Amino acid sequence: MDLRIMKLPALILTALILFLTGCGTAVDEAVVEEDTEKVQTEESSEPEKKAEETTAEEPAEEKNKPEEQPEEKPAEQPAAEETKPAKKPTETGGTTAHIPVELVKTIDGDTIKVRYNGQEENVRYLLIDTPETNHPRLGKQPFGDQAKERNRELVNSGELSIEFDIGDRTDKYGRLLAYVYVNGKSVQETLLREGLARVGYVYPPNTRHLTPFEEAEAEAKKKKIGIWSIEDYATDSGFEAAAAEQQSTAASAPASTGGSSSGGGAATSSGGAASGNSNYDGDPNAKSGTTTEWFQNCTELRKKYPDGVPAGHPAYQSKMDRDKDNYACER
Repeated sequence: MDLRIMKLPALILTALILFLTGCGTAVDEAVVEEDTEKVQTEESSEPEKKAEETTAEEPAEEKNKPEEQPEEKPAEQPAAEETKPAKKPTETGGTTAHIPVELVKTIDGDTIKVRYNGQEENVRYLLIDTPETNHPRLGKQPFGDQAKERNRELVNSGELSIEFDIGDRTDKYGRLLAYVYVNGKSVQETLLREGLARVGYVYPPNTRHLTPFEEAEAEAKKKKIGIWSIEDYATDSGFEAAAAEQQSTAASAPASTGGSSSGGGAATSSGGAASGNSNYDGDPNAKSGTTTEWFQNCTELRKKYPDGVPAGHPAYQSKMDRDKDNYACER
């Protein structure tokens, strides 16, 4: 029980007794007053004690309270590197898909210009070779014009498309190497079957349609049509002008000698004109022929042929082909 409550009745009782008995002195009153002040002092000091106790307890609690660790912020993740879009793989890689193209023009019997992927590209027919129409050294060869004209007819007769093989897509001249189709039918195979082309320039692994091409060529050989009508003209390495000239001479034997000389003069003229033509469009792997146009070095040659010349060109010299890639004085 609270001490103040216990003392209060005693004081009241003492005062009452003194009042009733009339006994009391100034000393007693002083005692009563002293006791009263003491009680009041204790009452007033009680909240202070409680406050002191509370204040004394708080540091102890804070002392025992574990220190709060500063909150760790998650490490900033490095910004993801911007990934460039993957380069689009070569179209129809490893497939036999036919890619629609738009014809621009026919160049000769085995080359056309098309619009492919928004750009104009020359397309060199895979696995076949047709006689030349404007060769820098050989000039115009027998059946060259016929092959070009037939090629023109075919590629203009329907929907044109090309097919790549699994090997190189372009040659050293930047021409696309492809199989060519019109309405799904092979142009190469048609030219072979009609005797206007031979199977040639077979470089693995671009040999997907070699077997049907060889079969078509065999049919034309058996019938002796087109290029096969001239004995020994079409060979494994190309077309032999000498064989064609020999047959032409034999056919014109009854004619006057003057006519024969005229033919020889024409051939010379054709060769001369060809030697001045720098727009060579022959096979990229042609064998080196006889040099009929001589230059002292590449500096001199480039004055006339800025991009150099390929093997087979009348100005080609093996000594100028330092990297042995069948192309002399290229930049």
